[in-house]
Amino acid sequence: MKTKILLAIGFVFMFSGVFAQNKNEIIQTRDIVIKKDDYRSKDDYKKAKSLIKEAEPLFALGRGGYRRALDYYLQAYQLNPNNDILNLRIGICYLYSIQKTKSIKYFEKAYELNHFVDPKIMFYLARGYHLNYQFDKAIEYYNKYKNTLSPRDLQEHRKELEKYVKECETGKELVKHPVRVFIDNVGEAINTSYPEYSPLISTDESVMIFTSRRPDTYGGGRDPGDNLYFEDIYISYKGADGKWQKAKNIGPPLNTKNNDATVGLSPDGTQLFIFNGRTNGGDIYVSKLEGDKWSKPTDKPLKKYINTEYHESSASFSFDGKTMYFVSNRPDMSYGGHDIFISYWDEKKGIWGKPQNIGPTINTEYDEEGVFMHPDGRTLYFSSKGHNTMGGYDIFKSELQDDGTWSKPVNLGYPINTPDDDVFFVINASGKRGYYSSVKEDGLGDYDIYMITFRGPEKPTIESVEDQLLANTKPIQETAVEGSVKIKTMRLTIVKGTVTDAFTKEPIQATIEVIDNEKNKVISTIKSNAKTGKYLVSLPSGKNYGLNVKADGYLFHSENFNIPKATGYQEIIKDIALNKLQVGSKVVLKNIFFDYAKATLRPESYAELDRLVKLLKDHPNIKIEVSGHTDNRGSLKTNMKLSTARAKAVADYLIGHGISADRITYKGYAYFQPIASNDTEEGRQQNRRVEFKVISNK
Repeated sequence: MKTKILLAIGFVFMFSGVFAQNKNEIIQTRDIVIKKDDYRSKDDYKKAKSLIKEAEPLFALGRGGYRRALDYYLQAYQLNPNNDILNLRIGICYLYSIQKTKSIKYFEKAYELNHFVDPKIMFYLARGYHLNYQFDKAIEYYNKYKNTLSPRDLQEHRKELEKYVKECETGKELVKHPVRVFIDNVGEAINTSYPEYSPLISTDESVMIFTSRRPDTYGGGRDPGDNLYFEDIYISYKGADGKWQKAKNIGPPLNTKNNDATVGLSPDGTQLFIFNGRTNGGDIYVSKLEGDKWSKPTDKPLKKYINTEYHESSASFSFDGKTMYFVSNRPDMSYGGHDIFISYWDEKKGIWGKPQNIGPTINTEYDEEGVFMHPDGRTLYFSSKGHNTMGGYDIFKSELQDDGTWSKPVNLGYPINTPDDDVFFVINASGKRGYYSSVKEDGLGDYDIYMITFRGPEKPTIESVEDQLLANTKPIQETAVEGSVKIKTMRLTIVKGTVTDAFTKEPIQATIEVIDNEKNKVISTIKSNAKTGKYLVSLPSGKNYGLNVKADGYLFHSENFNIPKATGYQEIIKDIALNKLQVGSKVVLKNIFFDYAKATLRPESYAELDRLVKLLKDHPNIKIEVSGHTDNRGSLKTNMKLSTARAKAVADYLIGHGISADRITYKGYAYFQPIASNDTEEGRQQNRRVEFKVISNK
């Protein structure tokens, strides 16, 4: 049974490069010869002989057997550490494991004991030095190995060996200029002594879903290929104290008795891509959160264009859920190996449309993997073996430009990236914290999930306003400046809260539409959670957004978020109480806009007005009063005139769009019905409004 980890990047038993094993390729080395004279006692000799006898058939299996063979080899090594082939075998096992850096000790020992222990010993030494940041020695031994090759072998492998050398040169430069980050193990609530990897987080970082191979895997089975437990999906929630709570197996229907792994999560945390390695070499499935239950995974919306006979391993949603970035190795559309593709949701057909290769700025002749689109809609993170990697997969960032092109990918730098594989990186909405999986000395025994905290510039800075979770829509600065130092922030607003019944306070599953008011276009539609009423929407900076919240039997609720392009990261908590469709219920029309001190409706108002037209047409018995309101600045005469004129403008629009005049009345109230204090600009802004009230429902 193939796992995502093996298919995607070979975390466990594979290293990338010239001599990476093919599926059935076995490394051939001379047999281990042991002599009685090399052991302290006859018993040690017999024990070593028995251990090696157990290990050799496992080693002959290739990657799938190295892990188990290593256990026997290490026991034999304790009895006699001076056998050249045994040291070589242990080095190879480590090189194809998650602990690749341990290989160098054994390769060096093998070479010390016998310079001719293996024709590839120079290459193995080079790989060991490379993975241990000894870049100059790695370059030396890559070149030494190149000089041992026949003209035919040199012609075949020159390009790959030159790439290794280039990676070492890149590594030397990156290590000279480390990025300012903290990299911390997320702790025992998430990590165990078993592998944890491929973390996914919701936009507000309140939930983490990840893959692990633990004894409590659903069904309890092991993968015959590597004897590890099958992959399962786990979930953890962040507590009120900001710490991750104990992770739990997410259970069926997401987890089955085979391998099940995380791939991608929608920004609001309600749609989950998972990896299914049982069909076509690896496909992507999707599940939806319905209340507190996940639906049975299906590939129906991805079946025609996304999932193929080839390997699909990674995917990410855009902020509006209408664009998907995914990874595939379909040869007819790739620049080489695995590439990143883009697909758009087809509303009419209810499927993901025909994909396009994202292009050569991002994709290379080598593999790309672990794609993640930030909810700002413009910052793409991915891993690649191409570009200026320092070895294996490195994590890169590229930004979508205004003209639709991608910026040149930037390596996230050392120590985030290492000479080994670094992949499946995700980052929170503010851009301050990221998560990925790695093997480190402070780990719990295998691949663990780590949190990366980006520290910003070395020079002390003023407190960035991105740290203030603002409950308003005032624009904030894109950079925080102290002297000449600038800190770029994500240009994104998160709006989240709970939708409830205004009277009972019970949670409601409501439909929430995000509207581009200038284009009068719905750009995203989500639902609040049926059990909790919670919702989350991501609003990239640079648009005038309307939020329309509706549910059967209720009046709609509207919110406006006019977010200038330079607005940095902010998080807004907006709880919404829906009023029943009954006499006396009121709705403030927050997406109605007028020219200054006039009653002329601006085009951005049409989307909101059209929603009111639809409401009245859907409920032909309703009669409403449209009312205009002002703040207390200016004379009563002026305010009464203006408020009445604005109410009339709305009424005229409704009548002009097919609503009978006898169902509409209008009135101006000037400043006599404030809903907030007139002592502040924020309060005065709330008081300047148009609303409607249900006056009859017969």
